[in-house]
Amino acid sequence: MTATAKKIFSYLIKATILVLAFLFIYNKFLGKNDSLQQFERLIAVISHRQVIYTLSAVVLLMVLNWFLESLKWQYLAKKLTTISVWIAIEAVFCGLTWAIFTPNRIGEYGGRVMFLPNRKRIHGIFAMAVGAFAQNVITNLVGVSASLWFIYYFLNINPWLYLGLVVLSVIFLGLFLIFYFNIKWLVGLLDRIKFLKKYHRFFEIMGRYNIDELLVVIGYSLARFFVFSFQYYLIIHLLLPDIPFISMMLTVFVFLFIQSAMPSLDLLDIGVRSFTAMHLFLYITNQQIAIIAAVSSIWLINLIIPAIIGSVFVFKMRFFDRTV
Repeated sequence: MTATAKKIFSYLIKATILVLAFLFIYNKFLGKNDSLQQFERLIAVISHRQVIYTLSAVVLLMVLNWFLESLKWQYLAKKLTTISVWIAIEAVFCGLTWAIFTPNRIGEYGGRVMFLPNRKRIHGIFAMAVGAFAQNVITNLVGVSASLWFIYYFLNINPWLYLGLVVLSVIFLGLFLIFYFNIKWLVGLLDRIKFLKKYHRFFEIMGRYNIDELLVVIGYSLARFFVFSFQYYLIIHLLLPDIPFISMMLTVFVFLFIQSAMPSLDLLDIGVRSFTAMHLFLYITNQQIAIIAAVSSIWLINLIIPAIIGSVFVFKMRFFDRTV
């Protein structure tokens, strides 16, 4: 391709990404959205000042959440190249724009690594995988523990079966932690697969992180987990102030754990999120409309608003950058 052709092709790709993102956003947000309309009706009877303060806090926590993710990405990327905090922020938000119309948010990888030098982008996908693994470790650790509480208090199961679940959970979480802190084992496993071994130069990046660095990454992940968990607390407490704090938060942890295990498309899984939350929270409240509205508002603030912000950075991606 000539330089002009590359430039035209690059702009066409970026324009396509923006069009797809905004079509999906229009379809799910600007189109009819019963859950968000229900949220508007519910907050209509609450103090206007309380609503403003709560929603402002939730939006600020959204910014903090993705800022922490940007710091985590900058930290992970330092094994490949040096990027500023601002570049990391641009990459994270741009990745969110890609994520909303791709299954299981896989587009987030493509959007984010485009801010790395051309020859480091495939390596960057595996560096991102380390961060995603850390986030899964936290979600599973907290979620499985909360699930054991949930089963004990709300599900009438045989004590021996429950004990078996506890033992299996401890083994599962122990193996999960051991594997995370020895992620270089994964590199060894991939090397044993004949057709993958030739790509060692790409995935060996995962083995470069030592235990201290993996602890830093999991620290960022833990901070993020409690930030977006607190968002749920603020919204649910706004709508249903009588739910006990402990019961609410542990149920939120179970919800996040189940949600993380489900395949999804960001702009289509609001129905799945609502269905899951509705049935979980049925054990502690009969106000299902309020729960659905709370989940929908968090979805809007945490995913749709950042995706719109990320669209600003789409045109800064360099598809044909030849730097090392």
